[in-house]
Amino acid sequence: MFGYIIINKPELKFREFDLYQSYYCGLCRTLKREYGRLGQMTLSYDMTFVILLLSSLYEPKTVLSSGRCAAHPMKKRYRRINPCSEYGADMNLLLSYYKCLDDWEDEHKLNRKAMALSLNRRFQKAARKYPQKEQVIQEKMRQIHACEKQKSRELDLASGYFGEIMAEIFVWRKDEWEKELRRLGFFLGKFIYLMDAYEDAEQDQKTGNYNVFLEAYGGTDFFQKAENILSMMMAECARAFERLPIVENAEILRNILYSGVWRRYELVKRRREGK
Repeated sequence: MFGYIIINKPELKFREFDLYQSYYCGLCRTLKREYGRLGQMTLSYDMTFVILLLSSLYEPKTVLSSGRCAAHPMKKRYRRINPCSEYGADMNLLLSYYKCLDDWEDEHKLNRKAMALSLNRRFQKAARKYPQKEQVIQEKMRQIHACEKQKSRELDLASGYFGEIMAEIFVWRKDEWEKELRRLGFFLGKFIYLMDAYEDAEQDQKTGNYNVFLEAYGGTDFFQKAENILSMMMAECARAFERLPIVENAEILRNILYSGVWRRYELVKRRREGK
């Protein structure tokens, strides 16, 4: 369920892309500092969006630095790091740990079980810092697994549980913006879960893995219905976002919410059309 919340690079200005990349590099650096190279391997663009959103809303003091890394040894990269980066690193670690366990339980991938075992000590560190959030993630993942065992076809059930996970992650502070952040995270989480199911429908039909779209998949109007559902999720995200008093980096965030999240959808669509 990672890799959907990304930018549409061709529609960004060079300056905007460099700024976005600096938050990504800041998250990478923070993961390495807090959780070592193994933690760094959990790096995701999805959590970069959360960090950029929270940084733009709360405007915490941000440290700008530059340096080389193993991935980019020839050229220095800018890094923006602030308290939102540290929070994002902790949430990234929690989500990655449970994603590994989920992959092991669903598909019995030994490499994912091994990764979960390797991350366990680092996971415990993040869980101690945010025990309430870890409990929410754990409980909602348990409920998602229950849906899978029952072969539930209710679109709003399992996707809603993942939405509640993301809603909890988006709430950094208990303040006047909690309601809209929670709503944004909830519908974005539902979109991620349903988009993941939409992308995997063909494969899951062959393997027999759980997928909320399996009953509808193959119908003459399946693709249009799925697109309508995904569009409704992102429309709710956009409404919640536009109610937040964000000015700084607003165009980058809109690029992600209005365009970037659809990149994987378009790739899947072209693949199915044989293009």
